Amino acid sequence: MTLKRCFPPVVDAETRVLILGSLPGEASLAQGRYYAHKQNQFWRLVGDMIGLDLPSQDYDARLQTLLAHRIGLWDVVAEARREGSLDSNIRDHAGNDLIGLIDSLPNLAVIAFNGGTAERIGLKALREHGDRHRIVRLPSSSPAHTLSYAEKLRAWQALQAWLPARARRSSPD
Repeated sequence: MTLKRCFPPVVDAETRVLILGSLPGEASLAQGRYYAHKQNQFWRLVGDMIGLDLPSQDYDARLQTLLAHRIGLWDVVAEARREGSLDSNIRDHAGNDLIGLIDSLPNLAVIAFNGGTAERIGLKALREHGDRHRIVRLPSSSPAHTLSYAEKLRAWQALQAWLPARARRSSPD
């Protein structure tokens, strides 16, 4: 199995919401970008949550928009062996230093896990440290998670409570 590595965190001192995925998939690794698979709904979900068309922005603008809305992004797995992109194929993983990152974010209010694998690995890594922040469990943005888009968006909109007022938008029609 091939060893896969995550990307650096996208955060700054103003980050209030930290969204943690598991490990970038094949399309993301090939492009060197978070959530690069065309069918992954991450950018659409976050965009709809903040009232902006993130999928139409170039990648660097997307990252800047996240930071402007006090949203950070990282993965719970630093590296692992995995064939393909499915989380169920993650083997021999090494976790990221979540506690170190969290301790470096003075305004962090909530940690959100994008999917069950991220949650399982992330909660184990956080242990008692998670008590200091609100934890939100999100349905995965992956196309492998077959929940309807509307149901996913309803769950993701829970993050609006921790965003600046300009980012609190109603869901699009």
